[in-house]
Amino acid sequence: MSDTDLHILLIDQNVMRASVLEQGLKEAGYPDVTVVRDTQNLLRRIVDEEPDVIFIDLGNPSRDVLEQMFQVSRCVRRPIAMFVDRSDSDMIKAAVDAGVGAYVVDGLKKERVKAILDMAMSRFSAFSELRDELDRTRQALTERKVIEKAKGILMREKGLTEDAAYGLMRKAAMNESRRVLEIAQAVVTATELLK
Repeated sequence: MSDTDLHILLIDQNVMRASVLEQGLKEAGYPDVTVVRDTQNLLRRIVDEEPDVIFIDLGNPSRDVLEQMFQVSRCVRRPIAMFVDRSDSDMIKAAVDAGVGAYVVDGLKKERVKAILDMAMSRFSAFSELRDELDRTRQALTERKVIEKAKGILMREKGLTEDAAYGLMRKAAMNESRRVLEIAQAVVTATELLK
């Protein structure tokens, strides 16, 4: 998919502001823009639209409106650019924590839309890579704990060394065309059932 094929969802209750952003996006070469003015059931609308990028223009939002938008951005894994008229350090931190890729204060100019879109997508990509790496690391740690637990059980029950216990699981995995993790999980589960 090329950049110009992006489906962009523009959320803004203010007709004038929305038209400025929509025009800026279209002039920057992004013709597929859907404007949403009603923020009721916003999460459902985002899921239905399946946008590639989300632009949210809030003007001068209340804390409640900001929190709702931050909840949406936590749930929806998409690049998000958020526009506000003014902000403070707590709002900026909350936006970053919620995964907003571009948090623009008092910067609503159609000429800047392309650069803001690029920034939101770039930050989203970087955060996604970090999140995926963290998930892989957590999974590997969880798997390692199961294998270590199974080794401990085999060492205790069969009087094996650590290397011998792992070798026994590895041999069983090869013989059964399974992963060592699956064999380790079976050892742990069987031991827990026999308690």
